Amino acid sequence: MNFRAKNKPESVGFQIAPMIDVVFLLLFFFMTSQLFSQWESQIDLQLPSSDTAEQRPRAHGEIILNVMPNGDVTVHGETLQPDAIRNLLGRLVEQYPGQPVLIRADERTPYRELIKVMDLCRLADVWNLSFAVLQSGETGTQGLTP
Repeated sequence: MNFRAKNKPESVGFQIAPMIDVVFLLLFFFMTSQLFSQWESQIDLQLPSSDTAEQRPRAHGEIILNVMPNGDVTVHGETLQPDAIRNLLGRLVEQYPGQPVLIRADERTPYRELIKVMDLCRLADVWNLSFAVLQSGETGTQGLTP
């Protein structure tokens, strides 16, 4: 018995379609991961420091409220008025009870401005609040939570 094929199979050659699919999937993955990895660190805030600050992973779906020294509050790079912030937080809590909110306030922000933002969170029934700070001796704007 002869088990050898008499005709050699032709080489398939380079398949470009699967390669294009893989490249587009990689492109899509890196674009979406870059979008979600941004920590709103592009906002130039000088965070206060704390001796007891600990690094913790960012919670899924966490909303970041950036409180500027002049009292402006930005969310996703957009400055919002108090009513808009309350409506946004209210809608989020309605859909996702226990929605985590991170407040990043500049160290020069007056205390009254921070209290206004905390009051908006209370009115929207947000109870899962944390504050971004730096560890003592650290420089930068990213922040940790105590």
